[in-house]
Amino acid sequence: MENREVVRLVGVSKRYYLSSSVYVDALIDINLGVRSGEIAIVMGPSGSGKTTLMNIMGTLDKPTSGRVIIDGVDVTDADEDYLSRFRLERLGFVFQQYNLISQLTALENVMLPMLLTGRYTKDEAREKARLLLDLVGVADFMNNRPNQLSGGQQQRVAIARALANDPSFIIMDEPTGSIDLASSYLILDLVRLLNRALGVTFVIATHNMEVASIGSRIIYLRGGRIVEESDLKRIREEFSKLRVDPAVVIKSYARILDLEERRLRRLGLDVSEVERRRAFIDEILKGGSE
Repeated sequence: MENREVVRLVGVSKRYYLSSSVYVDALIDINLGVRSGEIAIVMGPSGSGKTTLMNIMGTLDKPTSGRVIIDGVDVTDADEDYLSRFRLERLGFVFQQYNLISQLTALENVMLPMLLTGRYTKDEAREKARLLLDLVGVADFMNNRPNQLSGGQQQRVAIARALANDPSFIIMDEPTGSIDLASSYLILDLVRLLNRALGVTFVIATHNMEVASIGSRIIYLRGGRIVEESDLKRIREEFSKLRVDPAVVIKSYARILDLEERRLRRLGLDVSEVERRRAFIDEILKGGSE
């Protein structure tokens, strides 16, 4: 399998200004490359910069500093007209909310990006769209509009659409976030098969460990920075330490139980659950003092 680099970020940072003096650094000095044939998984907590990273890799946003190189082309300073065409011809997108056009059938949704390039006749686009829908397992629903499809079916149509112009790589943002578990497994199986059998390259942002499990590499983001493995070990060790005194928490809870017992007795209600919980924390406190 070809091992060329399909995207390279060099020293990429992104700063969003909330006012003239207040700003948020969403990405800080990101150096990252993705090679053809990878399934690169981008993970990190909310606010870590995943969406910003995906948007910059997909040319939907520009970095404040640094360079973005896709298929050997530096697109950092390109204007929107150029980038719009570049995205259409070189990149595929699969979003959490599918983003299918509601007025079009599944077949027409997949045909559209091919027709927009001007490189396909209508008959060629229709035939390729049928084959792509068959490839992702929803050919029987090609004449259905999005509101006549389940979430999992819509996502498979979105994958077919993303494949339409043979992109260098496909960006997927939380691809299983809006579908049920069974459909999620189908989508993940499909991504694996497309990658292994056809060499399709994916960059996938997710919170989901099941999605992450299919990756050939996991890229961790934290506070807008890529976290190295050595840093991850340090972070795990740091977070394994308790920062709150358990005795303080337990004693505060004991006072809450005292209040609850008085309230229940006042109302003439059963206090056995409160007594059970008190016995439990008494055991904890006793164990801690031994």
